[in-house]
Amino acid sequence: MKILTISDEESKLLWDHFQPGMLDEYDLIISCGDLSPHYLSFLATFTHAPVLYVNGNHDGKTGAPEPEGCICIENKIVIYNGIRIMGLGGSMKYKNGPNQYTQREMCRRVNKMKLKLMYHKGIDILVTHSPAFGINDGKDLPHMGFKAFNKLLDKYSPKYFIHGHVHLNYGRYKRVSTYNDTIIINAYKRYAFDY
Repeated sequence: MKILTISDEESKLLWDHFQPGMLDEYDLIISCGDLSPHYLSFLATFTHAPVLYVNGNHDGKTGAPEPEGCICIENKIVIYNGIRIMGLGGSMKYKNGPNQYTQREMCRRVNKMKLKLMYHKGIDILVTHSPAFGINDGKDLPHMGFKAFNKLLDKYSPKYFIHGHVHLNYGRYKRVSTYNDTIIINAYKRYAFDY
């Protein structure tokens, strides 16, 4: 199964220079947040693949439309082609605004997922906006990762952990790395992989 991950900045290739058929090879599209709802709706219109998304810290402003034809996986575990996918959006709380959480608040969100995690016997893909603490995150508060994600990785060892938020053009982050048995993908702009 071929998966396209996207996050944080609209890809000019997929947006400004789109050609019919460009998305035909993908079986699933996963957005890790901070993308225009119009962009997500556009992609959903031109693909047969489901478009799953979580919210970033710049999403969810009052009056902003929801992306049409897309599936929000915030605080959910969805199954697609037998793959268990869990979604948790948002970033560290650094100012007032939607989709920002303290370490404790994110820990509570994860704890509320325990029954779902038990029912599904774990997860195969963890989708978040922010990275995990100390793994490809920043030292500044806005780009610091969540410790609750480390606990999920330690306990459930998903095959993939896909996040956004830390832009590759900042120059200090990796596109692909590993943590124990989990492959970590920074979805900034766009990145495709075979599951």
